[in-house]
Amino acid sequence: MPGLLRGVARTAVVAGTATAVSGRVARRQAEKYADRDAQIYASREQAYEQQMGAQAPPPPAAPPADDPIAKLKELAELHDQGILTDDEFAAQKAKLLA
Repeated sequence: MPGLLRGVARTAVVAGTATAVSGRVARRQAEKYADRDAQIYASREQAYEQQMGAQAPPPPAAPPADDPIAKLKELAELHDQGILTDDEFAAQKAKLLA
């Protein structure tokens, strides 16, 4: 019986040591690969940002503030919506065309 007990105890110690070592190795590898993956992700994100910055279309050009055609169109829209009366529309149109 003492030999059996000694064999079981030895097996338990060996198994416990193997589990501890295995767990430590697994943690170290996970940390190593996590750092590598983070670096890869950062470099890909930076490359994507550079590519998107280079391909960004210019913002649409706004019509010049002095464009009487654009102002007439705006006045016509306001008139169609009922915001401007016929007299107000006519007065503003006369100002623009004068």
